[in-house]
Amino acid sequence: MILAAGRGERMRPLTDSIPKPLLEVRGKPLIVWQIESLVRSGIREIVINLAHLGDQIEKKLGDGRCCGVSILYSCEEKALETAGGIANAIHLLGKSPFLAVNSDIYCDFDYSRLNRSPLESMLAHLVLVDNPGHHPEGDFSLCKGKVLPAWGKTLTFSGIGVYRPELFTGIHPGQAAKLGDLLKDAIQGGKVTGIRHGGIWVDVGTPERLFQLNSGDKIGS
Repeated sequence: MILAAGRGERMRPLTDSIPKPLLEVRGKPLIVWQIESLVRSGIREIVINLAHLGDQIEKKLGDGRCCGVSILYSCEEKALETAGGIANAIHLLGKSPFLAVNSDIYCDFDYSRLNRSPLESMLAHLVLVDNPGHHPEGDFSLCKGKVLPAWGKTLTFSGIGVYRPELFTGIHPGQAAKLGDLLKDAIQGGKVTGIRHGGIWVDVGTPERLFQLNSGDKIGS
């Protein structure tokens, strides 16, 4: 699942007329970069949730054949936050663990690394990255493959994770809910594993970061 329903408030005024996933990095929409990365790892079936200016995304990608994939859409009348968006689309995702990724990140993560990471008794498996300048406090810690509450050396959640559908059973379709809250509870219960990605990763959350990517400058804050 590619999460693409957000308004992108920090990206305004760019996102007043263009949905954030269609903003271009080096001549290609952010969401297309993600789809191409997924295809390289063998993933061909994708669900995309839509809200703000979502018709533009559907018009651009259609059924996915242009990118070598099959796309189903989960439409939200109003953006439901990350966990709410996933729960709203759970009927399209099936009963097996699935990958969910934010549409507004630019990275070189190899998604095939996750194919070798079965969840077994876990509820989630997260990809963590070194803390960027704009988020120095990080989100969680990682010790011997287990994700722990933040203490000592921390890492930042990349927006890439594999989840069991059971993680979202307490959320009703159409209900807004934040993924961070679910993950914190699951981490406290020892039900989350993770890996660190040490390559390129940028949260394209502001016009400044988008400009830096397109100009080839080092990403700052």
